[in-house]
Amino acid sequence: MSAGTNERTGTATSDGAQAAAETPGRLPDFHRTVQPEWIDYNGHMSEAFYVLVFGHATDAMMDEVGLGPVYREDTGCSLYTVEAHVRYLREVSVGTPLVLRTRILGVDGRKLRFAHEMFAGTRPEAEEEAAAADGTAGAGSVPEDAAPVATTELFALHVGPDGGLPFPDEVHERLAALSEEPPSWAGRAIGPVPRV
Repeated sequence: MSAGTNERTGTATSDGAQAAAETPGRLPDFHRTVQPEWIDYNGHMSEAFYVLVFGHATDAMMDEVGLGPVYREDTGCSLYTVEAHVRYLREVSVGTPLVLRTRILGVDGRKLRFAHEMFAGTRPEAEEEAAAADGTAGAGSVPEDAAPVATTELFALHVGPDGGLPFPDEVHERLAALSEEPPSWAGRAIGPVPRV
């Protein structure tokens, strides 16, 4: 199950998003289309909306591994992001189909390290108008040699009403099974800038 988007606010809902066919051992791709209200005074998607789309991809990942709305309601537990590093690599304009790939980079007890890569996708022209109207990207795809337009690496904790808790066994097993080597860009810090 993947999260959808409320057309007016851009917030996640429990229906409507379309994911690419699952690849064994990998989470489904997450899709969105850049909306007109996401465009800033420079004529491209504002930095806040990159983070919004990354957040929706996190919600979809949580649904896929068993941490979705029913789990949260039944247990009072959820995943809290405590650190993130975003890289803005290329500009995207209104109507651009976005395809996000999520990678699980490590899981231990109550800790999770994961990353999203955002790509500018392509799709047949007939799907372009429908996607622009409803905010989903249809069956967008990413060329094999595509470079990401943005990435984020995140550190999150599994938290209950009284603080951090270990993941349930089945969730931990699913996350561990999805875990892969970090991409070359992961683990970087912001470089120092000399003081003047």
